[in-house]
Order: sequence, then C-alpha cells, then structure tokens
Amino acid sequence: MTESRRPGKPAKKYSQAARLHDVIRILEARYGATVDELAEECGITRRTVYRDLDAITAAGYPLVPERQSDGRVLYRFVTGFKNLPPITFSLQELMTLYLCRGQLGFLQGTPFQEDLDAIFGRIRSSLPPRSVAHLERIAEVVAPRFQGVHDYRQQHDVLATLREALLFQYRIKLHYTPARREPETYLFDPYTLLFTQGALYLGGYAHNRKALRLFLVDRVQGAELSKERFEVPEDFSPEQLTGGAFGLVREEPMLVRARFSPQVAHLVEERIWHPSQRRETNADGSVTLTLEAGGKTEILAWLYGFVPHVEVLAPTALREAYVAGLRAGLERHPD
Repeated sequence: MTESRRPGKPAKKYSQAARLHDVIRILEARYGATVDELAEECGITRRTVYRDLDAITAAGYPLVPERQSDGRVLYRFVTGFKNLPPITFSLQELMTLYLCRGQLGFLQGTPFQEDLDAIFGRIRSSLPPRSVAHLERIAEVVAPRFQGVHDYRQQHDVLATLREALLFQYRIKLHYTPARREPETYLFDPYTLLFTQGALYLGGYAHNRKALRLFLVDRVQGAELSKERFEVPEDFSPEQLTGGAFGLVREEPMLVRARFSPQVAHLVEERIWHPSQRRETNADGSVTLTLEAGGKTEILAWLYGFVPHVEVLAPTALREAYVAGLRAGLERHPD
C-alpha cells in the first residue's frame, strides 16, 4: 500500500542531501519539531522524515526524542552542540588514544567495540598511512595479554540496549541472575558503566531495593527500555556504588594490617592499593600496609596473590580466614 502524504505543501523534488540540510536547519532553529511538523514544512512523507532522522543520527548529530505532556514526540538536538568546535588531535594525543584502545580488548564483540572501530576508522582516513601504521605498531606492543578475559559476544544486544538507556537516561526493566540464586527482575535507572578487572558492571538505582546497586553485565539476561526518562542526582558519584570497598563488594569496612617480606616490598610500595592506605617500612626491609576497606573475599584474593611473602596481622577474623584458606589448599596437595 502506498503511503499517503499529509495535505499541505506539494512534494519537493530535491536531493537527499538538500532535504537533510532543510531538516537540520529546522531543528537547529528551534527547540525541536515533531515528525508531522517536519513532513509538513519539508513537503515529504512521515516515512521519509523517519529515514532522514535516522540518517542524521548516523552522521553523528546528537538527536534526542522527547515525549511531551500532550503525548507528542519532539525531536531536537542536544543544547549547544552546534557551538562546539571541530575536534582535532595532535600526534601525541592520537598515540594516547591508541594506547587506551589497546587496554579495551575485553570489549571485543560488543557495540562499544564497533563504536571504537568506527572512531578509529575516521582517524585512519584523516592520517597518512605511514603515521597510522606507526601508531598501530606502538599500540600492539603495549596491548595487555589478558588472562581469564570476559567474553561479551553473547551480550551484544543487551549492551546495545544498555548503551541507549545510559545515553538517553531511559528507565529499564533488568532481568538478572545472581550467582547461585534464582533470576530476579529490577526496575532500574542506569547511571554508569564501570570497567574493572576486565569486566563490565552496570551501576544505578534499583527501585525494588530503593538503593544503589551494581550488576555484573555477564549475568544480565535481558534489558527492556521503558521510554520513561529519569534524572541522575546531581550529587551522584561512582564512588557511592562501592563505598569504602577494596574492590566492588560493599561490606562493613575493617582495619586491615598486613606485613610483606623484603622480597616483595618494592611491589607493594610501587602501587596505591586503596585510598586509605598507610605504609610503614620496617628495619628488616619488610613493609607493613594498613588500610580500611570492606569486601573480605576480594581482600583475601589480593593477599593470596603474595603467598608466601605476606603475613596478615589484623583483624583477627581476616587472619583466621586467610590461614584457613591456606590450610584448605594444602589439604588438596598432601604430597
């Protein structure tokens, strides 16, 4: 069936480029416009308007739909975008971008990797081939060789939905299966994505729990956009999702003290393990580290990474758990 055009101006016969220019001009000149308004003013069908809006978005224009109180959907550009100057990079800045891309290998198979490929495709097209080859050689040399990397290829569609929800602040219905527990469904306001230890975590406000929550993306079974918008609180910061945790697990903080032998003291001194840490160098060359953090499982995993060069001094419960883990490991290796 042929779509009928709205009555009004006769259909214009001009190129798509000229038509897109008209649509962009209208959207730039006012707060926004509906599909019906664009169809009427440009003398085109609603279907053509939707195609043009998709093309404008694909070209990189920050176009957002907003539902009004009367039910109309208004399409507009993000405020102030046309005043932004063109983005250019120095060769040093491009090198930094290439180095950062090398650290994101765990995003393989996700829509974020597709976005990175598109970005670097544009960069390559604007540089001499010799410069591109040089930058890619540098990035290849320093790219990490992850062990136990998460595979997000099966989560591609879920991540595409989460990306749209994060970008346009849409409330979602999140289907989640915790480890060794039954699946649950959350009404959720996604605030941010956290990248840590090669894994993706979705952070935001869970209405079911009336609290901030973190969800491992690997365990998200599905996400549905509600098209209902939410606002991120002005005082929100990602640190609120983890509190004083050593890693990501929020538990009651404890005062942890551990002594590291001289053989690994330099490794301990070279890093900041937690914002609350205090270091003390002992006469024998060992280092005592004190910090206040929650998350017993993550702290134990960190301490076991220094076996046999670490002694847990406090608290007593952590020391006992640490020793019990060592004994359990030895029992599995009697010889």
